[in-house]
Amino acid sequence: MSARPPGFRIEVPELAFGNDVLLQNFDASFTGGGWTCLLGPSGSGKTTLLRLAADLQQGGRAIADDGMPLAGRVAYMAQTDLLLPWLSAEANVLLGWRLRGHGRVGAAARARARALLAEVGLGDQAGLLPQALSGGMRQRVALARTLMEDRPVVLMDEPFSALDAITRYRLQDLAAGLLAGRTVLQVTHDPLEALRLGQEILVLKGRPARLAERIHLSSPPPRPADAPELTGLHAKLLAALAGSPAPERRAAA
Repeated sequence: MSARPPGFRIEVPELAFGNDVLLQNFDASFTGGGWTCLLGPSGSGKTTLLRLAADLQQGGRAIADDGMPLAGRVAYMAQTDLLLPWLSAEANVLLGWRLRGHGRVGAAARARARALLAEVGLGDQAGLLPQALSGGMRQRVALARTLMEDRPVVLMDEPFSALDAITRYRLQDLAAGLLAGRTVLQVTHDPLEALRLGQEILVLKGRPARLAERIHLSSPPPRPADAPELTGLHAKLLAALAGSPAPERRAAA
């Protein structure tokens, strides 16, 4: 990927499910080449915004900042790995290639799939079926499949939430390295994950949903969980999600 990845904005005049108005007069922008994390209570519209960006949802539009259509430049990584159980790890990585009708998978595509599996630490497991892989391994296959798409914009819907804490931490580090330089929009319920990975953090609140908080972090991800700059921001994020002001910090006596 050589060209600068596009930024984009999502505009929603009104999006309702029945009589329930989820988004109304909503407008948010996402920086090209940056990693944005989107937090908010369940049902606040986070996944809907991802689906709008991926052109999987009607009711709004995603507009790239370079004047070109965003459609066709997006890769989507879901919360669950969505691996097909009868395909090997390598064949799952190549699934999008096959579905797009490229025809027979050639040596170059197979070599790229194997190289990506090696990058995520699964070079020796390329021929294994998903049932032979741990949850963390399956998510790494899903990450390799996302990278196989080689899209400048990557949308991630809670991709690490089902994993144990240590595996989640390691995959956060891995994803931060492999997706550096792309435009990433990630939905998460974990404020600390957002603080480790996000260069911008957006908090959705209310019904219809609105942007209640926007935080910018200058240091590059992934950040250590005990980084001093994260301590106060963690309290601020929790307060924003809870709908109350952040508590004042008192000096030690």
